Amino acid sequence: MNRVLVTGATGFIGLEVARQLAVRGLNPRVMVRRPQRGPLLRTIQAEVVQGDLESPASLRRAVSGVDTVFHLAARASFERYGLLRPSIVDGSVRLMEAAVQAGVRRFIYSGSLLVYGARETMIDGGTQPRPVLDYGRAKLEAEERLSQIAQRAGMIFASLRLPHVYGARDLLFEQVRRGLLIFPGSGETHFAHLHVEDSARLMIAVAENDWSGISPVSDDLSVDWNTFFGVIREYYPRFRLLRLPRRLGLLGTSLLSPLQRFSSAPSLFTPGAVTGWNLNLP
Repeated sequence: MNRVLVTGATGFIGLEVARQLAVRGLNPRVMVRRPQRGPLLRTIQAEVVQGDLESPASLRRAVSGVDTVFHLAARASFERYGLLRPSIVDGSVRLMEAAVQAGVRRFIYSGSLLVYGARETMIDGGTQPRPVLDYGRAKLEAEERLSQIAQRAGMIFASLRLPHVYGARDLLFEQVRRGLLIFPGSGETHFAHLHVEDSARLMIAVAENDWSGISPVSDDLSVDWNTFFGVIREYYPRFRLLRLPRRLGLLGTSLLSPLQRFSSAPSLFTPGAVTGWNLNLP
């Protein structure tokens, strides 16, 4: 890797990818859609460019002279397909097409474990996707489209189906810092997890080793949410967990969901998020 572009660089995972690349001395180019979020990158040695997945011209500028793309930009919320498709599917395809035209050699995509449905057995590389959430459906569609374009162009393409990625800056820990997390469900479903630093390190290693393919990834311990929150409480003794019945959570978020289309920020309070909390995905 010589010249690297990171999209979604002001997001939770994208910022960590950009930081680790900068620490390696790569001076990444980072694409930012909203200039007001640019200050998040002030501690990183990086070239900041403004770009939008809905603007092909801005994408062509962003990928010019780049040999590797780390694509993490998208609407990151568990909403209905119609709201998700423009960025997750259409925007990703526009970026890939611009990358092909620019002669980009590698394209690393942040997929999602939510391309799978609830399972009793462990997910592995042979598990067939069966998304139950519109978010998982959109991520799977984008992954398939990108893979097809890359194959025709002879580009190295890798999609890592990331599990629950956690760290101090994520939405869950934002609620923890406030002292209260509302959890809709029993907390007994198992889920795969991965710390944000490990997620970024893995994406960079995939690019460095020219690995191509599609694979689920996680750390080596899938735990239920009750265990996960128990560990959090060891470090945040004042943290309180308010449980709601899953059906009540679905009802409440269904009433709030019409307001989500007016916000570009991700939210933990959507019907899809409630369903996601209660999927068994080890």
